Amino acid sequence: MLGQLRRKTPLPAPAERPYLALGLEGSANKFGAGVIKHSEDGSTSVLSNIRHTYITPPGEGFQPRDTALHHREWALKIIKQCLVQADVSIHDLDCICYTKGESLKFDLFKAILTTPKGPGMGAPLQSVAIVARMLALMFDKPLVGVNHCVGHIEMGREITGAQNPVVLYVSGGNTQVIAYSRQCYRIFGETLDIAVGNCLDRFARVIDLSNDPSPGYNIEQEAKRGKRLLPLPYATKGMDVSLSGILTSVEAYTMDKRFCQDGKLRENNNDDIITPADLCFSLQETVFAMLVEITERAMAHIGSKEVLIVGGVGCNERLQDMMGVMAKERGGQVFATDERFCIDNGIMIAQAGLLAFRMGQTTPLAKSTCTQRFGSTDLTRLLIDWLW
Repeated sequence: MLGQLRRKTPLPAPAERPYLALGLEGSANKFGAGVIKHSEDGSTSVLSNIRHTYITPPGEGFQPRDTALHHREWALKIIKQCLVQADVSIHDLDCICYTKGESLKFDLFKAILTTPKGPGMGAPLQSVAIVARMLALMFDKPLVGVNHCVGHIEMGREITGAQNPVVLYVSGGNTQVIAYSRQCYRIFGETLDIAVGNCLDRFARVIDLSNDPSPGYNIEQEAKRGKRLLPLPYATKGMDVSLSGILTSVEAYTMDKRFCQDGKLRENNNDDIITPADLCFSLQETVFAMLVEITERAMAHIGSKEVLIVGGVGCNERLQDMMGVMAKERGGQVFATDERFCIDNGIMIAQAGLLAFRMGQTTPLAKSTCTQRFGSTDLTRLLIDWLW
């Protein structure tokens, strides 16, 4: 039954010994490394979680080649800091986990986490895979490839304690409503075109918002100053959403004669103007309302009272508040994390990878390749066998 409560796990409890894993993430503009520990009593400890972000000038995105060069420059520095902060040696690790990809042809009952993140950037993914393979060979450690989406979900579950959630996965490359059933994550709804994070980032570039610390964060802050809710297309289709038309419409407002980049005319009691803050506010309110709607439909469908928000956009406090209102009206609860765990990070890869490792799953060196062409849309083909 979809949404059936998971009460037990095949992982041995208590564990026969502590387990340690290093996780490496670099599918986009952030390189992250984290060390996680599974103790004998079943508890999980985050020993370190460090990342470095490749930031481009305002109005510019990040290119795969430049991002890959950033990861290569920072990889060993971040990994060293990570191990020092965790107070462990690389020799103490049980496995090295990383965001990876492989052939689309695999046996259903053997398919686990050793499948790729998608969409991801090919060159950065390859850079991280090279580092992971190098460490595995140098120190004779098993490799575990991790699906990026599953990494987000499993870390969210661990941090928040959510048991039977409908998962809203919102990031720069993904927008999906997901739930767990029969050892698989099932996708109930998703974007039909661009992801919500991509929508926000692209609009931030249009109005020249800074990319530091991230375009989405700066849109969130700008939206807090917005005073005018402007009409934008509202495009939900069942449990799916469409965001490209909204982006086009909000961009069109910047060409309107009422648009004032600095908003100073409002100080002279002229309310018939449109400011960047108004546009950010309107974009957030409309898009987040759509996400709340499709999430509520999924909750009703599977009978769940929990919502878990993961992905980079998941740390947006306005989205969390709107989702909380809906969940409260249904007698439910929202689970979310802060930017340490929502935004791409190495510890989520370590958590999902260590769960897989403890179930006997590793990635042979010959199959530790990368591809960006297969991702969370194939979650129904991934066997998540540490949950019953």
